[in-house]
Amino acid sequence: MLVLITYDVNTTSEKGRKRLSQIAKACVAYGQRVQNSVFECDLDMAKFVTLKNRLLSIYDPEKDSIRFYNLGNNYAKRIEHYGKKTSYDPEGVLML
Repeated sequence: MLVLITYDVNTTSEKGRKRLSQIAKACVAYGQRVQNSVFECDLDMAKFVTLKNRLLSIYDPEKDSIRFYNLGNNYAKRIEHYGKKTSYDPEGVLML
């Protein structure tokens, strides 16, 4: 299933900047960054639960926010992309 993850981390403190870095690194390990704080992740349920729990253990619920959008397995019909960056195949090879 394709999951869109977005986050907003308060970076006015050193701890906030550290949380931002940790959240971004966790997301990079599971998906593709499509905008600064937006990731598309093609995950099975076990990986989704693992990543979600990891992110929720990092963020500060009083200062930050994280959103998970489950686009499911038929996501291709739900995504429209316009503009500069080219799209990619979420089911294709992800090179690091």
